Amino acid sequence: MSETTADPTAAPSGGRPTPVRRGAAHDSAFLRACRHEPVPHTPVWFMRQAGRSLPEYLKVREGIPMLESCMRPELVKEITLQPVRRHKVDAAIFFSDIVVPLKAVGIDVDIKAGVGPVIADPIRTFEDLERLRPLEPDDVPYITEAVGLLVDELGETPLIGFAGAPYTLASYLVEGGPSKNHENTKAMMYGQPELWAALVDRLADITSAFLKVQ
Repeated sequence: MSETTADPTAAPSGGRPTPVRRGAAHDSAFLRACRHEPVPHTPVWFMRQAGRSLPEYLKVREGIPMLESCMRPELVKEITLQPVRRHKVDAAIFFSDIVVPLKAVGIDVDIKAGVGPVIADPIRTFEDLERLRPLEPDDVPYITEAVGLLVDELGETPLIGFAGAPYTLASYLVEGGPSKNHENTKAMMYGQPELWAALVDRLADITSAFLKVQ
């Protein structure tokens, strides 16, 4: 259920403020705190609140690869809701993985058990960078569907979006996978600053587009 209110900053239409929709979560403790408004209690949510710490998560994920689980809207909904049911947290966090948008734009990436994201062809030249195209909403229809399912289910509980920072994504793309020392990343930053800047800028656009879909 949602309500409509007037946004005083919206462009006028026929001399009247343009109505904007407010979701049921608008007056939640979490969003009130975000707006620096009084709250009935300190809102609580946890990093990684959905995941391996929950037995119900391990059960629904059994036999399903990580990336595939991020592309099944019903499963994304279930995993996102699990900590809300169990811990009664004040906000849900959208279940996904930071490399989902990379997979969506055609990067050959897989998440290896016990290793993490592995990139088949790392990006280390301007020619490599051309493989990293912009993200379009049509690239991630499963994200749009999952968000819709969650908003309907969550009601007054806010949904926090999820995405990886451009630097983190860049380090995976340059290294080809997890790294303790990030030698290739640092070599690009210092030896090819123009390429590094172009890579991070492109990833910032992809991350922004991914969050807008959410």
